[in-house]
Formats: sequence, structure tokens, C-alpha cells
Amino acid sequence: MTLKIPSIISNCNRLSINSGDIVFRQGQACENYIIVERGVVKVFARSDNGKEITLYRINAGEVCVLTTSCMLANNNYPAEAIVEQDVEAYTLSKSQFDQLLAQSSDFRDFAFRSFGSRLADLMNRIETIALESVSYRLKAFLTAQANAQNKVVATHQEISVEIGSAREVVSRHLKSLEQQGFIKLHRGFIELM
Repeated sequence: MTLKIPSIISNCNRLSINSGDIVFRQGQACENYIIVERGVVKVFARSDNGKEITLYRINAGEVCVLTTSCMLANNNYPAEAIVEQDVEAYTLSKSQFDQLLAQSSDFRDFAFRSFGSRLADLMNRIETIALESVSYRLKAFLTAQANAQNKVVATHQEISVEIGSAREVVSRHLKSLEQQGFIKLHRGFIELM
């Protein structure tokens, strides 16, 4: 859910971040509250053995639920974020964030509505990963990502990160879906039938 960015934010610092740049790393101190005005940021968790899972994406008009949580609790980041599409954003220091929470009902409403909405999205994502089968998650991902030509351009590894499974498991399930006639595997893309 995208909320209207409060006008009081327009006085804050502006930030441009290029595609591929790291926004924050796991364990890093949370020093800035960022409101994305344009672009996309992917937030993901990484295990000690290097396995990754996408938690969510931050689009225009949205904030990071982890950043809000870390700002409120004075915690370090438990995940990482990388820019997928060039970002233009507003940024608030911790002291500016605290001051606006205390003094601006518009900002407070925006911050907590954004937090609540993003937290609900994250909980739904975790529930899907924990409770739905790989086959279900894979079909849902392919259907959601298919372009106008019913093609999905993604590697088996990229898909595994998105649906929260191992690459080998994704490859096995893709083969099964192909045998069922749901998809056709091509070099470099997957075609939905």
C-alpha cells in the first residue's frame, strides 16, 4: 500500500542511489529513515552459509519496515538492501525522525500506517513461505512475473531467492511443471502455456 508522503518531508534531505548500490548491510547501524520517491529497493536476508531470500521490495511512496523498526528500537539492521532501479528518496536522520514523530501528526500517521501495512505484507510473505508448497509458490511467482508474451526472464537461482527455496528444488519443480504442460523451459526464459 502506497501512502501520500506528508508535505513536511519536502524540507528534508534528498538522496540519489544508483542501481546495484547497497542501501544497508546486515548488522549495520540504522542511522537514516528513507522514504523512496522513485525507484525500487530489494530487501533480503542472508544466512551464514550465503543462502538468500527476498523479504520484500520498497517502491515509490513506501518505506522499509525494518528501517522503521530499527529506528524505533535503536537496533542494527537484521537484513540487507540493494537498489534494483535507480532511487530518488527523502532521508531523515534519527534525530529528525524522532522530532517529526513527536511534533507532526501527519508524519506520525504516515510512519505508523506505512509500518503497519509493510509489516502485514511481510507477515503474509513469511506465512506463504512457511505454509505453502514450493509448487504453489513457484506457480504464483511465474504467474505474477510473466510479461505480455507470457514469458518470465529469470534464472533458477533468482527464482529460488524470490520464493524462498533452494535452486535445485526450483529446477526440479520447473521440470515437473513443464511435464504437466504448465510451462515450457527455454534457454534464458520460461514460457507459460
